Amino acid sequence: MGHPVPVTIDLNADLGESFGRWVLGDDEAMLGIVSSANVACGFHAGDPSTLRRTCALAAARGVAVGAQVSYPDLTGFGRRFLDVEPERLTDDVVYQIGALDGLCRAAGTRVRYLKPHGAMYNAVVHHDEQAAAVVAAVRDFDPRLPVLGLPGSALLRAAAAAGLRAVPEFLADRGYGPDGTLVPRSAPGALLHDAAAVAERAARMARDGVVVAVDGSEVAAVAESVCVHGDSAGAVAMARAVRAALEAAGQEVAPFAGPAR
Repeated sequence: MGHPVPVTIDLNADLGESFGRWVLGDDEAMLGIVSSANVACGFHAGDPSTLRRTCALAAARGVAVGAQVSYPDLTGFGRRFLDVEPERLTDDVVYQIGALDGLCRAAGTRVRYLKPHGAMYNAVVHHDEQAAAVVAAVRDFDPRLPVLGLPGSALLRAAAAAGLRAVPEFLADRGYGPDGTLVPRSAPGALLHDAAAVAERAARMARDGVVVAVDGSEVAAVAESVCVHGDSAGAVAMARAVRAALEAAGQEVAPFAGPAR
């Protein structure tokens, strides 16, 4: 009797977030574990040399590069909401995708998807105007690029309505509220630090399509990609544990995005 064919799932992390002499995370180690890299585009983190080096490492290891776009907020690491006019936000996002894609080309790869960062990621869960502005940027730059975001978000609804591929993700080391949204970073239970517990909840999401919320309730969670943070303490060990748990649950870890264009 043959073995069952494994289901494919992506594993992503935020990378390329060092700036000059200031180093954040271990990109080289993480790129040996994940299948997709959400690479900063210079607005919240990342300088050109850091970003080109990260893209080159990703290309060498067969890791898909995604543009992790942000508000222009280096000081706040992109974690502060900015009430940007939709037209300007579209232009800001096009600019960021184009900058990273240029560095990708120089490194032998291409941008293969888009994911918002930080405050923008949280805003476009409910902010229809900003979600539409981000989607407009992807459509104008290259409508073949998938959009990665929170299931049920305004961003993914707008992407699907525009004919783009909308990819839902699960954030393995973030707390979830009973409504399926992320617990704010300022609230208790927002970040999980136990690698074994994080790995088990990722495997359960992949296997059963549920996650236990901070109030103890079970919430539906169906995703094509699992996110682990690359800048937290113990990030590399946690990423390894999550990948091992996914594979033990019968998942094949591979990029959700197609080959570089």
